[in-house]
Amino acid sequence: MQQTKSSHELNRTSSQSLGTSRLLSLDTFRGITVAAMILVNNPGDWSHIYAPLGHAHWHGWTPTDLIFPFFLFIVGVSISYALQNKEKPGLVGKIVKRSLILFSLGLFLNLFPKFDFTTVRIPGVLQRIALVYLACSLIYVKTDTRTQGWLIGILLVGYWLLMAFVPVPDFGPANLEPETNLGAWLDRTLLGGHLWKTSKIWDPEGILSTLPAIATGLSGILAGTLLKSGRPEAEKAVWLFVAGCLSLLGAYVWNGFFPINKSLWTSSFVLLTSGLALQGLALCYWLIDVQGYKRWTKPLVAFGVNAITVFFLSGLIPRILNLIKIQQPDGSETGAKEWLYQTFFVPYFESPYNASLAGALTFVLIWFGILGWMYQKKIIIKV
Repeated sequence: MQQTKSSHELNRTSSQSLGTSRLLSLDTFRGITVAAMILVNNPGDWSHIYAPLGHAHWHGWTPTDLIFPFFLFIVGVSISYALQNKEKPGLVGKIVKRSLILFSLGLFLNLFPKFDFTTVRIPGVLQRIALVYLACSLIYVKTDTRTQGWLIGILLVGYWLLMAFVPVPDFGPANLEPETNLGAWLDRTLLGGHLWKTSKIWDPEGILSTLPAIATGLSGILAGTLLKSGRPEAEKAVWLFVAGCLSLLGAYVWNGFFPINKSLWTSSFVLLTSGLALQGLALCYWLIDVQGYKRWTKPLVAFGVNAITVFFLSGLIPRILNLIKIQQPDGSETGAKEWLYQTFFVPYFESPYNASLAGALTFVLIWFGILGWMYQKKIIIKV
């Protein structure tokens, strides 16, 4: 990663990163998404979180389930801006290089601090971002809008056919259960002991479900293409919102026989989250770029332009804190993160749920301060 401070680099980096400075609403929408991601990923106590701040157990969805697909949708929108010059020399090489860096950062997070390569989880959030970015960027560079639309349909229908009709080796008929579906079987077959440590036999960012995740990114590319078109600004906002409504309608129709499920990243889940992302972006675009209400956006833009940086460091810092051991009065030792939580939050809240939420909110506010300072100094960490 490299640091730069010039105004020119700020604008260029923001465009090439997971967003673009030419569309303030996109940076703001990304900032909202990243701040929400940091909030739900860092509770004070994982045993005490309010239901909306946790993932759905299996079928169904919560607000937390929207965050990651929103981010992949934003990746797609950003690709349509950042890669406009499709004939640029060395463009494919740069795409591949950036994908490898993102994948490596995710793998590093999974390895830290033990660096046990025998059991390290290979999939992950940054790894999926890397694969979706790679696939969507290459598709965008090599195809036109109509082809991209067809590919979304092929990926979603094809994934449904695979999951709903292809028998699962060693288990029998196709099914959507956590441990016996086709995706879980493929993860175990190809990745063995390198899966999500909570389950160890399937992975929410697994191999097969990356296909519909690519469709999520492609839906963002189509949204970005619309935003770059010569249509009147208000009309673009309306079309984004209408497309979102149609996507939501499709999601709830498909939900009847291919349930909305984040862990499986089902086709109905793609339509649901892309529909809501389209509506969210439409609202931000209308408020900020059409109506001109921009003053409130600066703190969120600060999150948006350093999105990967804050995600990576917000995952790394708690692990580093837990390596610092503090001795308790009874002679036992606890990690610094847990000590801070037990000392400064738990005693001041009757409800453990409120204490846990306060811990998460404090973590987000600290990052608001850090990223706000970086934004003021025009510091962007390029990935």
